[in-house]
Amino acid sequence: MKTFWNTNGGLTQLNQWEPNCWLQVTCPTEEERQQLEEQFSLPDYFLSDISDTDERARYEYDDGWMLIILRIPYVKEIRSRTPYTTVPLGIIHKRDVTITVCYYETNMMIDFVSYQQKRNEGFVDYVDMIFRLFLSSAVWYLKRLKQISSLIDKAKRNLDREVNNESLIGLSRLQDSLTYFITSIRGNENLLAKLKFKLQVDELDADLIEDVNIEMSQARETANIYSNILESTMDTYSSIINNNMNTIMRTLTSVSIILMFPTLIASLFGMNVINGMETSRFGFIVALVISVLVSVGSWWILRYKRLI
Repeated sequence: MKTFWNTNGGLTQLNQWEPNCWLQVTCPTEEERQQLEEQFSLPDYFLSDISDTDERARYEYDDGWMLIILRIPYVKEIRSRTPYTTVPLGIIHKRDVTITVCYYETNMMIDFVSYQQKRNEGFVDYVDMIFRLFLSSAVWYLKRLKQISSLIDKAKRNLDREVNNESLIGLSRLQDSLTYFITSIRGNENLLAKLKFKLQVDELDADLIEDVNIEMSQARETANIYSNILESTMDTYSSIINNNMNTIMRTLTSVSIILMFPTLIASLFGMNVINGMETSRFGFIVALVISVLVSVGSWWILRYKRLI
């Protein structure tokens, strides 16, 4: 889907492309990709790189065109293996052409457009737009991290009631998501540090970059904190599971030892040898009493040793 935006004095939608407008491309089809490459003579690998979900945050120049790939947060289905992940957002610029391409429909871009329309100021130039996209991504990382924190607390409450596989798997998936977030935020920070010296930055851009640095630093530190908390939580519950397993195995072993003595006594008296009780009418009672006394004695010893 292609959307044309006039960025002068506000963000208003256009019916077709005009010089110095912002062309927003979301989930492009193969036909739209070919139209973009033919209409603007884009380098053929630009759109292919943006479509790669594992593409790192970076920038490059080719034949006067500049490509910036920014990693932004994206939410999959909650029950997917990694419900929170990151996807590439491509920013392509050359003179009077500014294009953003994302192969996923994200809440961040929807909110970015809505917020800029409320500001009713538009963008000073393409540099201002680029850094505002950086700022929006940092803000949305913080929003997603708050959601992850809520899911962690919910899983911990479930585990406090009962240690079950579903909650543990959920925590493991959130750990994967935090790993993606931390890696992507660091990549964005490195990219921002390089772009400060590659783009034409004025005083207003410098203030905006400072805000971006603060938000990204906060997002990175928050993600690290949550990751450390989650790792500690997983280790704690792993220890609890091992301790419970040891307790169960110790109890079963103690029960096996207690039952071993009656079995041994019954085996001795049941052997086909002379033991002096073949004709005794109290033989069974004697064997039973001995078995009970030995079992009680072994239970008392194990209890005294705190083995059960």
